[in-house]
Amino acid sequence: MVKIQEVAKLAGVSLTTVSHVINHRDRVSLVLRERVERAIDELGYVPNRRAQSLRTGKTNMIALMIPDICSPYYTELVRSVQTALSDTDVDTIIYNTDVPGGHSEDHGLEYLRQVQRKGLDGLIVADAALHRIQHELLDIKVPTVFVGNLPNHAVDSIEQDGFASAHQMATYLIAKGHRRIAHVTGPSFFNMSMLRQAGFERALVDHGIGIDDSLRYEGSFLGPSGHEAVRWLLKTHADNLPSAIFFASSRMAQGGLAEFADQGVVVPRDIALASYDIYEEMRDIRPRLTTIGVEPAELGRRALALLQERMGGSYSGPPRRIVLPARLEIHETA
Repeated sequence: MVKIQEVAKLAGVSLTTVSHVINHRDRVSLVLRERVERAIDELGYVPNRRAQSLRTGKTNMIALMIPDICSPYYTELVRSVQTALSDTDVDTIIYNTDVPGGHSEDHGLEYLRQVQRKGLDGLIVADAALHRIQHELLDIKVPTVFVGNLPNHAVDSIEQDGFASAHQMATYLIAKGHRRIAHVTGPSFFNMSMLRQAGFERALVDHGIGIDDSLRYEGSFLGPSGHEAVRWLLKTHADNLPSAIFFASSRMAQGGLAEFADQGVVVPRDIALASYDIYEEMRDIRPRLTTIGVEPAELGRRALALLQERMGGSYSGPPRRIVLPARLEIHETA
């Protein structure tokens, strides 16, 4: 095993200089840094991260906790954080609490224990990853940022305004002349679902349109419930279809779009369709969805910036809450 002393000898520098290149690049001139890095590459030296951790009290690792590793939304969020860290020495551990698969609370509790037991430097948690156990963040000792609406304000949080976004989408559909609008909500036990439903229905009331409970269907945020919602709509309102439908998540909207096609219903000729969420993969859906939201990559970058301020000590005040405005993208479906 190559030792750090061999790197210093080959590079013709002190052990301290090699250590600074590995741990504090900004303290070393470009010329010396390049000389040390050439020696490291030539010898194949690998720093002893465990020894570094014992010496500095830092692991140079953060955790990302997400609720559904199969969702392209969370994939994009994770990628944005890892990309932002690519020029640093910080690595990431991904924890998937697997909300769709069940036992998410057990997974979430165990992962929180691991984060603290391993002494990780920071944690970013995405909304439903800690479903029903967000109170556990009140006692966490690791710098943490929550991506989503966090009612207890236990740690720093960054979110998209679900209420205002859904209100804006409903207002847009109403301005297009729609008065009977079906609404496929998320699960009623998720806070984000309730915010989106409340915003959407408030817009109906604001425009003098009554809330028709018969046009509301509770989905799961996942694709299969989009199919189920469309089959329900065509069965219960076959003789009087609403002119538009709003899905509270893009995965449900994609399932619904496919089911309409399978049932011979043409979007938007027979019914307009709008969705919540914006992320990269949605650009390849045809017809393109009219949708609203904040890109997960933006949320991920902003969450990491908050976390780095905590980890670096430039901010040590009370928990911060940042709310980002959504963007409405108008395309072919509505």
